Amino acid sequence: MTGVKTYNRKKMLIMFLAIFAVAMFLIGRLGYIMIGQGAYYSEKAQALHERERAIKAPRGRILDRNGVVLAGNRPVCTISVIHSQITEPEQVIAVLSRELGISEEDIRAKVEKISSREKIKSNVDKAVADEIRSYHLDGVMVDEDYKRYYPFDNMASKVLGFTGADNQGIVGLEVEYDSVLEGTDGYILTVTDANGIELANTAEARQEPVAGNDLYISIDSNIQAYVQQEAEKTLIAKEAIGVSIIVMNPKNGEIYAMVNAPEYNLNDPYTLNVEVSYTNEAEKQDALNRMWRNFCINDTYEPGSIFKTVTATAAFEKGVLSVEDTFVCPGYRIVGDRTIRCHKTTGHGLETFRQGIMNSCNPVFMDVGARVGTEDMYHTYEQLGLMSRTGIDLPGEATSIMHKQEDVKEVDLAIMSFGQSFQITPMQLITAVSAIVNGGNLVTPHFGLYAEDAEGNRIETFEYPVEEGVISEETSAIMRDLLESVVAEGSGRKGQVEGYRIAGKTATSEKLPRGNGKYISSFIGIAPADDPQVITLVLINEPTGVYYGGTIAAPVAKRIYENILPYLGIEAVYEADTPENE
Repeated sequence: MTGVKTYNRKKMLIMFLAIFAVAMFLIGRLGYIMIGQGAYYSEKAQALHERERAIKAPRGRILDRNGVVLAGNRPVCTISVIHSQITEPEQVIAVLSRELGISEEDIRAKVEKISSREKIKSNVDKAVADEIRSYHLDGVMVDEDYKRYYPFDNMASKVLGFTGADNQGIVGLEVEYDSVLEGTDGYILTVTDANGIELANTAEARQEPVAGNDLYISIDSNIQAYVQQEAEKTLIAKEAIGVSIIVMNPKNGEIYAMVNAPEYNLNDPYTLNVEVSYTNEAEKQDALNRMWRNFCINDTYEPGSIFKTVTATAAFEKGVLSVEDTFVCPGYRIVGDRTIRCHKTTGHGLETFRQGIMNSCNPVFMDVGARVGTEDMYHTYEQLGLMSRTGIDLPGEATSIMHKQEDVKEVDLAIMSFGQSFQITPMQLITAVSAIVNGGNLVTPHFGLYAEDAEGNRIETFEYPVEEGVISEETSAIMRDLLESVVAEGSGRKGQVEGYRIAGKTATSEKLPRGNGKYISSFIGIAPADDPQVITLVLINEPTGVYYGGTIAAPVAKRIYENILPYLGIEAVYEADTPENE
């Protein structure tokens, strides 16, 4: 018996110690949870009874160089429902269907869905939202929001771009500077009971939104408007498929205007601006993508005779050409096994190089290209940025399509010398010519100038690389003089502006495949010729009827300069009836 009692005491002691150990563990664990993890679990518990509602931050504006708003915001609202808070579902369905123009079936599906929150519609006009708010419907939330708004509808549409449903950038400057323009959303925290019903007379936690920064760009809205008007008039008059114009400061790369007509309505970017036949959504999307494309930077083309400025620059840099060198043009050149003709089939006869560039004579430039040679020609291409992207602050920039240097044959070099058999973008061309006439500095074309916060404090000034001395000042001076001759007495005569010294070069490039009768007519104009402050490239894509660049593109640049040079404060240097060259 004594042994049994001893055994039972030991057994009870072991059980007591086990129970004590478990109790101590539980006490310790409880203490750890209450003390060590108290804040964590308190926050978790609080979150179960709080509901977060976003307060949208306004997106930063885009303004022109003079402070004119090109992209702003309009107050709109987002309508949503909270299932657990709805007390009169049929009235909610009827009101929202009527005010928002949505079928009762679609509204009912969201009202009856058991979820913490269901969005009914965003970007609702504020007047409509206020009407919905006036019904005081339980479970219907009306939250303030912002919608992107473009005051000028289609001005610079293919530069500015537009935003998506959540105000994020989609194309153009809107996406390129999205990190500058986007704000930081705020929120409202409301307290609810276990069923998700907001409790009355409880304080709300609120985090105010931070507005996005304003972006100031180099575009001048007055210049842009006038250039766009000229482009649209030309588009109609020449029944072309497109007209693109760039107006830029050749000294620093600031772009005053960039037009790609036809432009589209930024406030309605998913409506096509021309009649296009499509059979499915994929074809429609392709049409939209084409409408949004910016020909100036997204597409390449054969530049034609404007590129003769590059060939001449390479020859002067190498020292194998002088202005008074003479050439003979019989109307063609035989290069290898090819006969390559001049645009004047009867030939220009004996001519100096100055006369050759004034006449835009292909045989002269084939001879000049042969003097330069492939290696030095490609070196000049590199120096003028033609083998790489310009670095412009827009997305989707294309780059040149060139022969590999080692594959260039004699006939290839001859054809390249007058601007065919390769492709570059209009932006690459105007940037290269800017370096040729500005003293030899390769600038980076750009739109962004600086950013300011909502209080008007400048927070960032954008800087862009400049490569100095890519060609000599001597060569630049010679080229300015020659290009002024082209406008004064040569193929660019229709680009003359009374009272001003204008330099420039014409081009008429046939689109591939050869013989299709489709051309791009162009003219590049520089003003003033002796101190370039504005450079303008005009391209008319597939004009009908007369298609010569000197005949139809040069007058467009002339009209632009007649209006914008006085506006920019560039004064005339002679009276109209006594031209300086007389």
